[in-house]
Amino acid sequence: MASFERLKEGYQQQFARSEAQTLQEIFGRTDLTPFWIADMDFEVAPAISTALNQLVERGIYAYELANQEEYQAIANWNQQRHHFALDTKAFIQVPSVLTGIAILIRELTQVNDGVLIQTPVYHQFVQVIQKANRKVISNPLQIVAGKYEMDFVDLERKLQREQVKIILLCNPHNPIGRVWKKEELEKLVALANQYKAIIVSDEIHGDIIHQGHQFNSIISLQQDQHLALLGSPAKTFGMQSISNGYIYIPQEERKKKINHTVEAMYLNHGNALTAYATIAAFNHGGPWLDELLTYLAGNIAWIQQFLAQEMPLVKMFAPEGTYQIWLDFSALGLSPEALDQLLVAQAKLALSPGTWFDQNCVLFRRMNIASPLSKIQKAFHQLQSAYQQSS
Repeated sequence: MASFERLKEGYQQQFARSEAQTLQEIFGRTDLTPFWIADMDFEVAPAISTALNQLVERGIYAYELANQEEYQAIANWNQQRHHFALDTKAFIQVPSVLTGIAILIRELTQVNDGVLIQTPVYHQFVQVIQKANRKVISNPLQIVAGKYEMDFVDLERKLQREQVKIILLCNPHNPIGRVWKKEELEKLVALANQYKAIIVSDEIHGDIIHQGHQFNSIISLQQDQHLALLGSPAKTFGMQSISNGYIYIPQEERKKKINHTVEAMYLNHGNALTAYATIAAFNHGGPWLDELLTYLAGNIAWIQQFLAQEMPLVKMFAPEGTYQIWLDFSALGLSPEALDQLLVAQAKLALSPGTWFDQNCVLFRRMNIASPLSKIQKAFHQLQSAYQQSS
């Protein structure tokens, strides 16, 4: 547990210049504590560092292919952790999950076809859809009794009218932290099948599941026409800059079609550092992840208690998965400009604007909580102090 209590030594200094530049570009100043980007402040699992160090010390970087070992490690992990079986022959390696989404949109739809997203959702989804000249179709999630749920009535209406060819699912959902239940996914699949839409499921946060919740991959429903982006260690193990993405396609003919495009563009060629780090992560990273989840649970519990006691007008949607929290500041009665002033100029916090995920979420923010609790506590006390001074 001690390793989660401190920031990565040297990390802040090494990247201070680029971080300051990014803060200036996004928030207009550099004197902010960053909680906006979805990566961790923690050192990776020791097994990952060991694997990387062994390769570096070897000093030779010849051609190496470790794909099947990676696929087997991913399959074993999902069998042991989530209790569903994967066929190692159904994987296609790509440089990232977003690369996989972009390829699938281009290969499985035509220009001007609809690709449906469930807003508020990860902002890059809109980018990859629009850059492929497809139409973004929004199926807004609805808040029912303080919790986000899928709006199946609106979903069916959009499937009927908007020439939707792909439903781009986010599970667990970023930024709201929902982990979709099996019954919800079954209902989604039934509508997709009825209207001949393909579900492409981004499951990059699938291992960050909090106590009392169960991850259900779209693949676990055994519906071969639907696809998942499984296996990226990026979020699970803090490997954003050295991870691949893995498309899982159970349907053989479709897999051949997608694989042809991937191979034609040489997008399936990884590197040894990423390959062996991935294998080490999935083969030996379980205990580290268990510690991480315990630590995150402590962070969430502290935030819930603090808000309830000190700032009850700020609502947090308790995350079922991911290491992000979704905060609703609307009850403070502030304008969007005044909220920006409070958070940025006064509290000195850099949180992800809600409008990144949905243009209507002007009074919402996403916050990354994969940080030492002391850093999070300081941030919320800064927020409380700034609000008291402005009231």
